Amino acid sequence: MYYKSILVAALLLSFSDLALAKNINFGTEVNAENVTKISTIMAQPDKYLSSPVTIKGTVVGVCKKRGCWMTIASDKRFENLRIKVRDGDMVFPMSAKGSQAIATGKLNKIEFDLERTKQIKAQQAIAKNEVFDPASVTEPLVIYQLVPTGVSILDQ
Repeated sequence: MYYKSILVAALLLSFSDLALAKNINFGTEVNAENVTKISTIMAQPDKYLSSPVTIKGTVVGVCKKRGCWMTIASDKRFENLRIKVRDGDMVFPMSAKGSQAIATGKLNKIEFDLERTKQIKAQQAIAKNEVFDPASVTEPLVIYQLVPTGVSILDQ
C-alpha cells in the first residue's frame, strides 16, 4: 500500500510539471508558419542573407557565460546553426539545452581573413587537444549565424 501511495504521488508530480510547462519567448513573435530547414539554408546561405528566415531545431549548445548564443541542430547530421545576440539583449537559459527552439531573424555572414582564420583554427585545436599546423589553412573562414528578432524555446 505504501508503494502505491508513492507511485501515485510521483505520477501526480509528473503531471503537474507537464501542466506548468510553457514556452519561453524572447523578442518579437516568431514566424512558426514559415520554417526553413537549416540544411536548406546552409546549402546556399548567401541566398538567405537579404530577408528574414525562421529555423527550428533542438538546442545543442548555450553560452555558459552570458546566455548570448544558442546552437541549433540541423535536420542534417553534424550540421548546426548558431543564434547570436548582443550580450544582454536576450539571455538564453542553460536549461534550454535539449529543448526545441524556433527562431526568426536575419542570417549574418562573417568573413575572416587568412591570418584570423589560422588563429581561430589554432584555438579550436587547443580546445580539442589536437596538434595544429598553420600551413594546413589555405582558405579564409566564413561562418553564418542567425541574429534573431524573436526566439521561442518550446515547453520549458
